[in-house]
Amino acid sequence: MTADELTIERISPDFQDWDGLLTLILNAFAYMNGVIDPPSSALALTPESLRAKAAQETVFLATNGERLLGCIFVAEKADHFYVGKLAVDPAAQGKGIGRRLLESAEQYARKHGKATIELQTRIELTGNHKAFQQLGFQETERTAHPGYGRPTSLTMRKALP
Repeated sequence: MTADELTIERISPDFQDWDGLLTLILNAFAYMNGVIDPPSSALALTPESLRAKAAQETVFLATNGERLLGCIFVAEKADHFYVGKLAVDPAAQGKGIGRRLLESAEQYARKHGKATIELQTRIELTGNHKAFQQLGFQETERTAHPGYGRPTSLTMRKALP
């Protein structure tokens, strides 16, 4: 796949492949199973909950023709946009798709007058911490999921030029 074959666009109003989108997210997050505690919230997603989430947030999809390769959900907050469920098909990872999805979220945030984007990543996923730092994100906070007496997530922010 070349960069020219990759398309990143906002999800269309007539999008129907919620099962495929769920499969993409679950496959992309599968490496976390047994590594992070508590388990990923992705495991609780359903096609219906994804449809509802997409109705409340902005979603960008990465495709190669008809093949769904990646996604990112973008939620507007008071002073920033929160990006979540950044997922890339494991067979397509390492080709810059995640970076391109984040760039789309950044452009969207700038267009809507926000100076930062924010994300969360799990404490155990140190490779993700490094990858996001290389993309300009800085750790701003450590938080714990309910019932945990230790930090379970890192919040990271990126100031947009």
